[in-house]
Amino acid sequence: MQPVFASPDEIRARFSQAMSEMYRAEVPQYGTLMELVAEVNAETLEAHPELAESLARAGEIERLSDERHGAIRLGTPEELATIGRLFAVMGMEPVGYYDLSVAGIPVHSTAFRPVGDEALARNPFRVFTSLLRLDLVADEALRAEAAAILSRRRIFTPGAIELIERYEARGGLTREEGERFVSEALETFRWHSEATVDRATYERLAKAHRLVADVVCFRGPHINHLTPRTLDIEAVQRRMPARGIDPKAVIEGPPERRAPILLRQTSFKALEEPILFRGETGAEAGRHTARFGEIEQRGAALTPKGRALYDALLSDTRGEVQVGAGGAGAASYADDLATRFRAFPDDLAALRREGLAFFRYAPTPQGLAAARRGETAGDMDALVEAGHASCDPLVYEDFLPVSAAGIFQSNLGTDRQSNDASSGDRETFEAALGRPVADETALYAEAERRSVADTMAALGPHAARAVA
Repeated sequence: MQPVFASPDEIRARFSQAMSEMYRAEVPQYGTLMELVAEVNAETLEAHPELAESLARAGEIERLSDERHGAIRLGTPEELATIGRLFAVMGMEPVGYYDLSVAGIPVHSTAFRPVGDEALARNPFRVFTSLLRLDLVADEALRAEAAAILSRRRIFTPGAIELIERYEARGGLTREEGERFVSEALETFRWHSEATVDRATYERLAKAHRLVADVVCFRGPHINHLTPRTLDIEAVQRRMPARGIDPKAVIEGPPERRAPILLRQTSFKALEEPILFRGETGAEAGRHTARFGEIEQRGAALTPKGRALYDALLSDTRGEVQVGAGGAGAASYADDLATRFRAFPDDLAALRREGLAFFRYAPTPQGLAAARRGETAGDMDALVEAGHASCDPLVYEDFLPVSAAGIFQSNLGTDRQSNDASSGDRETFEAALGRPVADETALYAEAERRSVADTMAALGPHAARAVA
């Protein structure tokens, strides 16, 4: 008899919850962040009923309390290929290529996430996954030493590998197998305070780059943050100090707006944690800085035209005002960013009219009633204007290279901004992964196209003919 398989969405939801519980036990301040975000979200929804209505139409209210993204850093192409297979069990695909060398950080990345509308509504868990680029470490001997250390570690349990292979062979896992998979996969992301190297090796790698030491010197790619989604990141930033949390100086991404776009992120500084180095006569105590807390606010996904405008305005700001290592210049940067972004329309109607953002359309009860009477007509603009179709921005499900770099810098103990020349190598990254990464813009365009087609079909042949 054919076994009954658990859906990848179900396994992903269980894994996301298990990851959250594990990280909350490991980093108690994460629990404090969760409480703060829940408080701010409830207040925001109560104060802005129109926002609550829009989120409800888009199916985002239900997912909001469960929404997380995590981040890990891998050391070898083989680890990246296997993590891609592991995430596939949970219905997560690699989307986007991110070059963090623009901030002097020797990694490149993708985001594993669900891509379909139903899967995103069920649980939009994402993992920003970075691969160490030893080619950007100048010291040839140190590169070879790091590669040798990484070649000896195994970050996946035998049980996880067995269940991945079973999933690939049969096309699914039973519910019981899915539960075991979550337990086995969780071990890859767990924090281990015992370093795999001695202090001298750690210090040589940290001198090359602190992130190199974080990737190379431990048993696995410990999850270094889990990020809840807030509806008002400014409010969270203001309230963090009162909860005993020291926020970074700058909220990464676009400035505060009436119509949020893309992604805004803030975090608290990374924790300094006790670790044990290997020693000739036993373990030797030390300290390591790796894990931190982060909060995000997501806005509208931008079209290529909108993204080009965003990138130009951000580049102009960063070219004029720099934030220093201790956060110096943060206020000037925020002021200049807000001033420059006056050139970016700040209401949804203008974003749609000027083709700057992607939207999801749906028939309204009024429109369906009109369709039954044969009274719908016109193109999508006319349908929206008549109240026959609703129009809500597609939420941006992905990440921003400059913002990710800013969060990494904060994680490394500084808010200093960097604008190095890009040295991305997407071809090598995709070869290591064993498949191309998806184009996020194409995914948004297809989601909008499907919503238009479905809306037109629902509103009757007369409306459908109007856009033919």
